Amino acid sequence: MKLENEEKELLESFENGEWIESNDFVKESADYQQIAKNTGLKNKRINIRLSEKDLSNLKAKSLEEGLPYQTLVASIIHKYINGKFTETS
Repeated sequence: MKLENEEKELLESFENGEWIESNDFVKESADYQQIAKNTGLKNKRINIRLSEKDLSNLKAKSLEEGLPYQTLVASIIHKYINGKFTETS
């Protein structure tokens, strides 16, 4: 089977032991399933103005999380509205 470059990089990363096992796979899986469901429920579109710095930081954070930045924003808003978004010090 021929692998694409990205697939080769992922396989090499895995084989080098660079992956970390999740402490709570069930919860993380449920969280990502909910994010996927929320992403599929695109009912309304909004426009928002952000500073370039905030947008740049948002995009960087979304890369860390492995999500498109619009999905990350929607997830943050959804969690905040439902009282599940908490600040950490």
